[in-house]
Amino acid sequence: MQFLLGEMKSMAGIWTFTGRNRILHFTWFAFFLTFVIWFNFAPFATAVKTEMGLSEAQMRTLAICNVALTIPARIIVGMVLDRFGPRITYSCLLIYAALPCFAFAMAQNFEQLVFSRLALSIVGCGFVIGIRMVAEWFPSSEIGLAEGIYGGWGNFGSSAAAFTLPAIATATAFMAAGQINWRFAIALTGIVAACYGVIYFLNVSDTPPGKVYQRPPSSAGMEITSKRDFWFMLLMNIPLVAALGVIAWRLNKVKFITTNTFAIICILLVALYLFQAYNAYKANKPLMTGRKKYEASDRYRFSQVANLNIAYVACFGSELAVVSMLPSFFERGYGLPAALAGAVASTYAFMNIPARPGGGWISDKVGSRKWALVATLVGTGIGYLIFSSLGKGVPLPVVIAATMLASFFVMAAEGATFGIVPLIKSRVTGQIAGNVGAYGNVGAVVYLTIYSLLPQGAESDRTFFNMLGVVALMVAFLNAFFLKESTGSHDEEHAEVDATAMMSAMSDDRYRP
Repeated sequence: MQFLLGEMKSMAGIWTFTGRNRILHFTWFAFFLTFVIWFNFAPFATAVKTEMGLSEAQMRTLAICNVALTIPARIIVGMVLDRFGPRITYSCLLIYAALPCFAFAMAQNFEQLVFSRLALSIVGCGFVIGIRMVAEWFPSSEIGLAEGIYGGWGNFGSSAAAFTLPAIATATAFMAAGQINWRFAIALTGIVAACYGVIYFLNVSDTPPGKVYQRPPSSAGMEITSKRDFWFMLLMNIPLVAALGVIAWRLNKVKFITTNTFAIICILLVALYLFQAYNAYKANKPLMTGRKKYEASDRYRFSQVANLNIAYVACFGSELAVVSMLPSFFERGYGLPAALAGAVASTYAFMNIPARPGGGWISDKVGSRKWALVATLVGTGIGYLIFSSLGKGVPLPVVIAATMLASFFVMAAEGATFGIVPLIKSRVTGQIAGNVGAYGNVGAVVYLTIYSLLPQGAESDRTFFNMLGVVALMVAFLNAFFLKESTGSHDEEHAEVDATAMMSAMSDDRYRP
């Protein structure tokens, strides 16, 4: 009974706007705005296609461009935030978001749409920043739930964009000669983000009072604690660069770039990988030359990061891919009208609100973060397979239930993944989160590229969902065998600053309990 009362008290505290919960709410809303911007094109896809005279191949290319530069951006931003802190990093990203929003809103042809969408894809790296911020403020016993709330409520920005932006565009149609004013709606998201960037900077701090923000020895590359893991890290970096090559190949297929340009890009990507490898070696040179050895208590296994990488491919990678094609799937596969198909599709993103915090909470409470992740990945695979088996003639309530079942496990797996990330190695949490998050985008690029090559039709859509289900089950199997139970904790750091925080709270309104 005492345990249950403690849990109820802890959950009730989430709804307050004081102490660490205040930082959580400021931060998840920052992430929410980045997702509104990241997905501000999807609600207007039909309008943009009609106005610009774009082909289906060009539209699918724009969908891939939307996740393209998020891959390197999450790696780079992970390094930046470990060096400068999440407060400055998040504020700068939100202010930057206004520029590509304006560029996309003023685009007059396909080329301008591509360039501005590539620039907008950088905003998708915002997720990584908040992971470090939340980890700094919450103890290990609450980290899964807190990260789940941050990720789930922030991820709902994609659904909020679908609900609110068309209404804004319709209400301001008088400014665009009676046409849907998608340009104003998209520009407005940039203005709001820039204003909130200033608000965020003025209202948060990187750590609680009395806690020192830990920085890695070097921000040139991820800190590794064994020589074998260094080579493993270089191997795992290959897909991050290869995914960019896939995007370039896709741009070549739609004749946005020439074959010669594609070849030059491939050479530059190889050079990028070598440069990244050199920086990683420079960051870990004392270890690689034998001048530094880590004590057992200071080591971490990069295999933990690798397992979480592929887990995020299976859950978040599939979410990004599914969000971009689900409305058309319901139109083709179930014969729903466009408006109803969009409403049903929104139930997929809606599950972010309860499911991702739920996955994090389960990770905190079941006693095994590893098996919480494995179980939710198995549920993801089964959910997708069930979902793909339904078709025309199935009652709409069953369709909605199947959608929500599949999405529940997808988002719960995301929450369980980031219930582990902050506990691997505290001072490189940003870089680890960036690596895992980037792999989610790698998954999205691969999935969307495969989807773009399939012929249009309900059967191809079902094949696509079957693929997502099988991948999730395979990843669950690999994590069951190779992921180690998380033993990391930063409770000692929080215990040390509790007394200081209480004293500071008495003199600072921002942290008053």
